[in-house]
Amino acid sequence: MKKELNRYKNERKIIKSTPKYAPAGQSTQMIVGATGETDKDIMYSATHFYKNFNMKRVYYSGYVPVAEDSRLPSIGSQVPMLRENRLYQTDWLMRLYGFAENEILKNERPNLDDDIDPKLSWALRNMHLFPVGLKSVQKIVNARKFRKLNWDHLKKIGVALNRAKYFMICDSRNWESRDLDAEKIKGMILQNSVGKFRNQYSTQLSLFN
Repeated sequence: MKKELNRYKNERKIIKSTPKYAPAGQSTQMIVGATGETDKDIMYSATHFYKNFNMKRVYYSGYVPVAEDSRLPSIGSQVPMLRENRLYQTDWLMRLYGFAENEILKNERPNLDDDIDPKLSWALRNMHLFPVGLKSVQKIVNARKFRKLNWDHLKKIGVALNRAKYFMICDSRNWESRDLDAEKIKGMILQNSVGKFRNQYSTQLSLFN
C-alpha cells in the first residue's frame, strides 16, 4: 500500500511539472468545405478555442478531395480557397480589431460574402457608425484641429480613400453629394475592385449567368 502511495505521489509530481501548453503557444487547424458547416459554425468554434484553450492561432485550410467517399466532395471538386481567405480575414478582425463573432456572423447571416471582404461587409451594414477605421479616424481628428479637410488633404495625411471615400463627406465639390445606400456603394467598389480573388469570383459568377 505504501509503495502504491509513493508511486501515486511521484506521478502527480510529474504531471504538475509538465507544462500544459508548449512555450510558443498552441495552435489548431480546421478543414473547410469537407462537410456542411457554415462560416458561423467555424468562427464560433474558433472563438471557443481562443477563449477556452488560449490558442495562439487557428488556421483554416480548404478541403482537397483525395479519396472517393459519398460523404465528402468528389475528387476534382474546386478547393474553396476564396472561402478560406474570407475566414482568415474574419479571424484577423476578431483577434486584432476586437470584433465579436456575432457582429460578423449570425443565425440569419451564417455565411460570409464571396464578393466582398468581411470588413467591408460590416461597414456597409453599419454605415451609421462612420466605419472609416481607427487609424484614419485619428489622423482626421488631429488634422481637423487646424482646418477643414478636402480630398487632397486626406491623401496627404495618409488616409486610404479607395473605400473610405464612400463613407465620408469632406470640404470638396469634386465628389458625390447625394447619399448613397449600401448596395450602390458596394457596386461602385466592386466595379473598381482588383482584389486577389476578383478573377476567380467573376469566373464563378459566369457559371450561373
